[in-house]
Amino acid sequence: MNRLVNKVALWLLRRRMEQIEYYMERPGEVQEAQFQKLISRGRLTAWGAAHGYEDLHSYADFQARVPVSSYEQLFPWIERSIAGDPDVLWPGRVSWFAKSSGTTNDKSKYIPVTEESLEDCHYKAGQDMLALYFAHKPDSRLFTGKSLSIGGTHTLHPLNPHARLGDVSAVILENLPVFYEMVRAPRKEIALMADWEQKLIAMEQEIIFDDITSIVGVPTWTLVLINRLLDKMQISSRNLLEIWPNLELYIHGGVSFDPYRPQFEAISGGNLSFLDCYNASEGFFGVQLSPESRDLLLLLDCGVFYEFIPLEDLGTDAPPAHTLDEVDLHRNYAMVISTNGGLWRYLIGDTVMFTGKSPYTFRVTGRTRQFINIFGEELMVDNADTAITTACQETGALVRDYTAGPVFPDAQGQGGHEWLIEFERMPDSLDRFGWVLDQTLKAINSDYEAKRHAGLALQMPRIQIVPDGTFHHWMKNRGRLGGQNKVPRLSNTRQHLDSVFALLETQGYPMHHP
Repeated sequence: MNRLVNKVALWLLRRRMEQIEYYMERPGEVQEAQFQKLISRGRLTAWGAAHGYEDLHSYADFQARVPVSSYEQLFPWIERSIAGDPDVLWPGRVSWFAKSSGTTNDKSKYIPVTEESLEDCHYKAGQDMLALYFAHKPDSRLFTGKSLSIGGTHTLHPLNPHARLGDVSAVILENLPVFYEMVRAPRKEIALMADWEQKLIAMEQEIIFDDITSIVGVPTWTLVLINRLLDKMQISSRNLLEIWPNLELYIHGGVSFDPYRPQFEAISGGNLSFLDCYNASEGFFGVQLSPESRDLLLLLDCGVFYEFIPLEDLGTDAPPAHTLDEVDLHRNYAMVISTNGGLWRYLIGDTVMFTGKSPYTFRVTGRTRQFINIFGEELMVDNADTAITTACQETGALVRDYTAGPVFPDAQGQGGHEWLIEFERMPDSLDRFGWVLDQTLKAINSDYEAKRHAGLALQMPRIQIVPDGTFHHWMKNRGRLGGQNKVPRLSNTRQHLDSVFALLETQGYPMHHP
C-alpha cells in the first residue's frame, strides 16, 4: 500500500513540475495573471470599494490608489474580519487567523487565512516543494513512511467564537484533507497540544514506533525533540537513523540553516537531505531550487503578486516599489505582497536579495526590523548567520542559539556589538571565535569593514557565553516556546539583550553589562 501511495504521489508531482517549469519560463505573464485575478476578487470587498478597484485595471492604477501598508496600518481592516464582518479584505467571512510574532513590541499579529490562501498558496506551494525534491531525487521513497511535523496550536478568539487564532502550522494541519493523516505524525490531537513541554513528552511516546521518512520544523525545536529521543532510546552513536532507518529528508525554514547544518549532519551520519523553504503566516513564497544551491525559487502562481522596495528607500515619504522585471541582482529589497488572503500591498517585514532571473531565485537576508545600524554598519541577519557559521567551522564550535545588539557609545565615543551565544559545543578558543566572526563580517559587509577601521567607530565584537537552556527559558518566559517561534537574531536596540540579562540574574547568573 505504501509503495502504491509513493508511486501515485510521484506521478502527481511530476504533473505539477510541468506547471513549475511554465512559470519559471514565463514569470511576467504568470505574475500579470495573478495580479488580474486578485484585483477581480478584490472588487467584491470593502477594501476594494474604498480604493477604487471597480475601474482599476493596470498596475499603474494599483500603485496610485493603494498604499503600501504595514500591519499596524492594515490592522483596523483585519480587526473587522476577526469580529466576523464578511467581505472586508477578501470575499466571504474569514474564520482562521495565523498568529505571528510582532516586530515592534513583541505583541502578536493576526494574519487572515482564507480558503483560497490555504488551497492555492500553502498547499500548492507544498506540492512545489515536493515536486522539486522528487525532480532531484527520483528514487525517493518519501511516501512509503510518515512525515513528522512539529506543529503549533490554535484557540478560539475570546470575543468571537467563530474565529480561530493559531500558528500557521496549526491552521494548515487542522484544515488538511483527511488523507494526509495517513502520511504524517504524530496524531493531530498531540500535534496541536498547547503545552510545548507536555507535547514533547507525548510525541516521544508515539513517534518512536512510526516509520518516519521526513521531518518538518524549525531547526531549534527540532533539535530539542531529536536529542530527547536519542537520550530516551539510549542511542550511543547519536545517529537518528538507528531509530528511523528510512529517514531521508529534513524540511526547514524560518531561520538560516547554516549554523545548524553540522548538528543535523552529525545526528544523521551525513545521510540526510535538507530542503529549505520560505513559508510564513502570510503565505508560502519560496523553495530551495536544488540540493546544491542555497537559492530559493520564487513561487509565482500561488496567489501572490510581488513588489520590491529597495531597502535604502524604505522609510522615505514615497518609496518606489518595483515589479519583478525591474529588480536588480544582489541588492537588498523589502518585499511587498498582495495575496489571496486579503493582504494588499502588505510590507511583510522580510528583506530579500535576488541571485538569478532565469528563473527568479533569491535569498532571505533578514528582517526590515532585525538589523544593527547604530554606526552605519548595516548589519543584516544574513551577514550574522554567515559569520557565526564561519566562526564555528574555524574553531570546532556548534551554536545552539544567539542574539546580538548594540553597545552604545560611551564617554569616549566607543561602541560596538554584543553577542550572547549559547554553545552546543564550545570553540577551541573563544578569542579566535570572536576574531573569525569579526573578520568574516568585514569580508562580506563593506559598511561594517569601514566602521571597524582602526576601531575608531566600532570596536571588536563582545562575545558573552550564556548557560545551557538560557534561550529555552527566555522564550518560555516570553510565551514563545516551541512551534514556529524563533530567537530574534539582531536588534537595533538592547531590548532583547537586557531581557536575557535580567532573566540570568534572577537565576543566579550575573552577567557583565556594558
